[in-house]
Amino acid sequence: MAMLRGALHVHTTLSDGEWSPDEAAAHYGRLGFDFVAVTDHDYLLRPGAREAAPRERAGVLILPGVELTVHERGYVHVNEIRGAGEVLHVFNHPAEYNLPVDEVLAVAAAVSGRLGIDAIEVSNRGFYTPEFDDPRIPYPKVASDDSHGAAAAGRAWVEMECERDPDAIIRAIKAGRAVVRFK
Repeated sequence: MAMLRGALHVHTTLSDGEWSPDEAAAHYGRLGFDFVAVTDHDYLLRPGAREAAPRERAGVLILPGVELTVHERGYVHVNEIRGAGEVLHVFNHPAEYNLPVDEVLAVAAAVSGRLGIDAIEVSNRGFYTPEFDDPRIPYPKVASDDSHGAAAAGRAWVEMECERDPDAIIRAIKAGRAVVRFK
């Protein structure tokens, strides 16, 4: 098993990002990443776009995903990232909702009842949000840069020791073996 470095929240030209999935993977590869999850916005995706995205580029695994808009006390975003058999649901950027931790817990629990939340971001646009790195939050913590292009790419990521396989990566995150890192 190897130590893998990955970005779990990357937008591309499949919605409102600056890069194609190939270009995003190549850029993250130059930054030393082993995998990226392409999680374009559900309401902006063109039909068939997710299926057309490559699964690897320049040695970087590309995990297909989508950033879901979930209506719960307004709306929140949840990334759905897919392996061959595993699915990961990440409650995205809770700091953007301007809610105290207790209310975020209630919203995440309600959303989890419908989708099954597996992890929560402790970052917002690549910056650490310590208020959500709270032991009361019962989900594994992850970090992401929510990149739409070069300006944010590589600010925050996860690292874990596991096989270089999308399902193994997802299982490691669900098991809480991912470590959050920030630039």
